[in-house]
Amino acid sequence: MLKSTIDSSTGFEKRFEKIETVIFTDSLSASKSVAKEISDLIRVKQSQKQPCIIGLATGSSPKSLYAELVRMHREEGLSFKNVVTFNLDEYYPMEPDSIHSYVRFMKELLFDKVDILPENCHIPDGTLSKEEIAGYCTEYELKIEALGGIDLQILGIGGNGHIGFNESGSLQNSKTRLVALDHITRVAASNEFLGLSNTPRTAITLGVKKIMEAKRVILLAWGESKSNIIKESVEGPVTNLVPASYLQEHKNAAFVLDQGAAHKLTRINTPWLVEKIEWTEALTRKAVLGLAQKIKKPILKLTDSDYIENGMSDLLADKGPAYDINIQIFNKLQHTITGWPGGKPGADDTNRPERKTPAKKRVLIFSPHPDDDIISMGGTFIRLHQQGHEVHVAYQTSGNIAVADSEALRFANFVCDYNEMFGIENGEAKKIFEKAVRFLQNKKNSDIDIPEVRHIKGLIRKGEARSTCYFVGIPDSRIHFLEMPFYETGRIEKKPLSKEDIEIVTDIIDKVKPHQIYAAGDLADPHGTHKVCLDAIFESVKSLKPKEYMKDCWLWLYRGAWKEWSIEEIEMAVPLSPDQILEKRYGIFKHQSQKDGVVFQGTDMREFWQRAEERNRETAETYHKMGLATYAAMEAFVRWEF
Repeated sequence: MLKSTIDSSTGFEKRFEKIETVIFTDSLSASKSVAKEISDLIRVKQSQKQPCIIGLATGSSPKSLYAELVRMHREEGLSFKNVVTFNLDEYYPMEPDSIHSYVRFMKELLFDKVDILPENCHIPDGTLSKEEIAGYCTEYELKIEALGGIDLQILGIGGNGHIGFNESGSLQNSKTRLVALDHITRVAASNEFLGLSNTPRTAITLGVKKIMEAKRVILLAWGESKSNIIKESVEGPVTNLVPASYLQEHKNAAFVLDQGAAHKLTRINTPWLVEKIEWTEALTRKAVLGLAQKIKKPILKLTDSDYIENGMSDLLADKGPAYDINIQIFNKLQHTITGWPGGKPGADDTNRPERKTPAKKRVLIFSPHPDDDIISMGGTFIRLHQQGHEVHVAYQTSGNIAVADSEALRFANFVCDYNEMFGIENGEAKKIFEKAVRFLQNKKNSDIDIPEVRHIKGLIRKGEARSTCYFVGIPDSRIHFLEMPFYETGRIEKKPLSKEDIEIVTDIIDKVKPHQIYAAGDLADPHGTHKVCLDAIFESVKSLKPKEYMKDCWLWLYRGAWKEWSIEEIEMAVPLSPDQILEKRYGIFKHQSQKDGVVFQGTDMREFWQRAEERNRETAETYHKMGLATYAAMEAFVRWEF
């Protein structure tokens, strides 16, 4: 049985959660727990000399699960010879050797690394003619039934609540079939297919009926981006608009979540509505600011009645009356605002988010991609330099996969034309150009860029990052291109974080010896690059902690282009004037390859400068609604204690 690593998550609150929900600190510990349940089941079936029938999912959620199963096979002797698998789905049409194929996905992550018999692996066939699909789907279900049904079904969940490719509107008795993919699903997958136009419109999926017939179902979900749909699925009504909600009616189903995916659940987000709690400073702030937002009142206008009517009478009893609590929270929020992100020299810093000393700080800004620095904290970046601090920028990856092929051709052409114009004989440059042209002219959607093309794309992004730094006023000596190896696969899928990656990050911190580090804490990044880059920073900071200069180093986390810190989390808010907003926009414009339709657009069709400005304005507006001063925009930060 699954066991949570978070004490408060054992069992589930029946007033809100309508299905067993198990929460772990992170996806790795969750995956290990699920892998243990699977291995126990396999071994029980082996002792009974019976096959173990497992339903498998693809996507990002089960990757760490499959990695743990492979480890158990190699290190603990777990055999898969009695295992029969049925995958949930496959894109249609799809060749099995395509890099987008779930056949290839399963082989690379699991099947080729364990001793499962090839004839026991079943994945929907994406090469059939449309006329063959109906009969094939019937046979697929008959194979499952002939084996006695699925013993354990692993699921992920889509942003619209789909399980398998059973999209919104799928009925509970739906069978295995060809389905049209929802626009939301296609947009989410478009990153892997290098654009929405290349993303399949249809897929073959196991029906909801067969999923519900499985003897045991475990749904995996990781990250904040899944938190809203998890709350709907777990606490909302059973509805065909959210197919995952059907699992509420399954007799043996569980949602297995990390903290990010679980944080919107009532017992996590508003625990005072579930049980009596200890009103810590953080929970008090969260409750009061949430109340003010919910009933649309400034903090100082909240009344005792507002608290009581919204389930916060315990807070009044512990810390009331409302007037006293309101003033305390208002002052705390006001103290997060500063125009001096590096600290204000000579000022009383008792209630400021940053120290006044040293007056001139060494600052190291980590940027996962070559534009995250200016997009996410451009106003603060510029202000730190203008206020006299020694600002360094470390670009962690090349960002090369986010450059369009047409841009690579344009720049390769420029080099050849440049050489010809100035009489520079460079046969090697011409060879590279011709090789790149040949590749790009014949490139298929599933092809990985050859090294020459990746290098050209990387140089484009490096030049744009350098241009932004020049715009801010940062000299070459303070611009650092780390080119972390984990990123350099030419694919969305990256290599695991390695010792070499961590050493590269450690070396730059040790070289700069910063008083401030800024890092991207946006784990909603759909590519996963931010998470890996942040993990490398955390590991580096941990190893460097004993060093003397680290005792005076503070780590501030900013968020990327997808999600902002909620107001109760913000510990430093840097206001921007209309002129500063415009200056930041011009800095973002230096990244020309990321304008006018980028390769990885995500679900938000706006350009990055538009997203950033809207997000910064919303933060300022939220502060204003709380009863504080009005600013044009704000950039927000959270301090990470290490």
